Amino acid sequence: MYAIVEISGKQYKLEKDAIVNVDRLKTAEKDLILDKVILYSNDGEVKVGQPYLQDVRVKAEILGEVKGNKVLGIKFKKRKNYTRTIGHRAQYSQLKINEVVVG
Repeated sequence: MYAIVEISGKQYKLEKDAIVNVDRLKTAEKDLILDKVILYSNDGEVKVGQPYLQDVRVKAEILGEVKGNKVLGIKFKKRKNYTRTIGHRAQYSQLKINEVVVG
């Protein structure tokens, strides 16, 4: 059983008891109900929303915030003795999926 959910404009495939890193959520609540379910599948039974399913919800718990991998970028100009290294590290919210509720 899994559901495809839209969170902050991106789509994630969520299953029960999975731990997922999503874009940083600015909420103080620990429990979260995701209601923008695009697709739901359970043992061959598939429901597709237009655009969202009305009777399917995903209950999740926010475990905390984590940092992603460091991404390096380099700027340089040839023959000018100019180089610059730029680093970036994205912050994610870590979610634990408790259950997928239908109905």
